[in-house]
Amino acid sequence: MRGREVLALFIGLLLCPPMLHAQQRSGNIETSFSQGKVFWVGVLTPQSASEPSTLQREPLERGLRDLGWQPGSNIMIEYRYAEGDAKRLEQDASDLVARNVDALITPGSAATRAAQLATKRIPIVMAAVPDPIREGFVESLNRPGGNLTGIAFLSHGPLEGKQLELMKDSLPQTRNVALIWNPETVRVASTTQASVNEAAQALGLRVQSYDVRDPAAIASAFTAIAEARPDALLVSADPQVLEPNRERIVANSRAQRIPAMYPWRLYVQAGGLMSFGASIPGWHYRSASYIDRILRGALPGDLPIEQPTTYELVLNIRTARELGISFPPSLLLRAEEVIE
Repeated sequence: MRGREVLALFIGLLLCPPMLHAQQRSGNIETSFSQGKVFWVGVLTPQSASEPSTLQREPLERGLRDLGWQPGSNIMIEYRYAEGDAKRLEQDASDLVARNVDALITPGSAATRAAQLATKRIPIVMAAVPDPIREGFVESLNRPGGNLTGIAFLSHGPLEGKQLELMKDSLPQTRNVALIWNPETVRVASTTQASVNEAAQALGLRVQSYDVRDPAAIASAFTAIAEARPDALLVSADPQVLEPNRERIVANSRAQRIPAMYPWRLYVQAGGLMSFGASIPGWHYRSASYIDRILRGALPGDLPIEQPTTYELVLNIRTARELGISFPPSLLLRAEEVIE
């Protein structure tokens, strides 16, 4: 080969690495399938191993089976539970990357951030991040780029705004609302706070926030709430601290007889009054479709990030009676589930 031809080939390689990478990856994947390779997926979660399997493990593996995979046979899933420990989350991410898994699944912002810091190479599938653009994970929902894709949900601020609206429908006399949240859940905490306050102001409500950055802060937050005597309580979404301690939070709100709105059904199943949010099992079921496409050769940066199109309202009649509350018929008709 002459010098000019070598130079042209070298320039072509420099200009087209993504295409070459895609072709090589696709070829490798096809070869792996034909050779019966076993794929490995790491699930990095900030929550506890004691969480019900119906929240994550069962819907994820059911989604994979519906797509033709056989969990435990041609696809192995390694679950890592950080038990609410941020340092452990980082260690688990590094360990899974060192094990060279074929893909990672990351429920929530903290897990996604830990995975993204640990690898720019292994595909990452987010299983519910409030706002991946504002969090700095991606530049676009349609073309996320890099090694990250997955599912985003209605961001902090707009979600709480809708929850406040439903709370006001249930409790028309509500004026003062206590908000329990973990500012570490979202990177731009001040923006979230501003969005919640704006939504509250439009409804004629005043919101007082109480930070809960670790489990020890739950008791002090409720002590302060008892002194303030708000009309209602709003609990923000947070898989790292609040959700693993949901039974304590529900028990405290019921002990103080504060009507509370929660982000997920699992709070209401633990005795909470009401919740409004997307389906957590639904996220994990949908994550399987991303894993399927990635393991078959798709690049994560080319897969658009999905957003839930439906949200569920769940009401607990037993807790309502305990608090002396009657849900309006219009709200009962809108509910996805009414727990007696």
